[in-house]
Amino acid sequence: MVGDTDDDIRLRREGGSGHRAVPHTADVRVEAWGASRERCLAEAVLGTVECFADISGVRPTFVERVRLAESGDDDLLTALLEEVVFRLEVDGRVTVDVEAGPADDGLDVRLALAELADVEIIGAVPKGVSWHGLHIGPDPYGWSCAVTIDV
Repeated sequence: MVGDTDDDIRLRREGGSGHRAVPHTADVRVEAWGASRERCLAEAVLGTVECFADISGVRPTFVERVRLAESGDDDLLTALLEEVVFRLEVDGRVTVDVEAGPADDGLDVRLALAELADVEIIGAVPKGVSWHGLHIGPDPYGWSCAVTIDV
């Protein structure tokens, strides 16, 4: 991905995954990568959450499963991040861990959640996902994505 350091490239060659926030004018831009599409999606969720909340040391109090219908990689990325935003806005719960795996008809996701009151807010809370500049797809080291989060 653009902006990868030598350490990032070495980690990715070894099958590592990760995420980072990158500068953006008014919103939050997250880049994520993983050896598989599912790991890349999970890293995008964690990168999004870490832009506004310190989840280190927070233990989940709820676990929810979500099945997302297969409809294209861009749609899956957007739908998954919208699920995270929905739980935050409607239920007052923050995703503190995520696992994603393939399902026959889409993506099976497990969200580990904590109450918003149990999490330290460190940035602007997301309101939605922008389609502008959204990207997800295979690359030489696995999968990568980039997404802008409206705050």
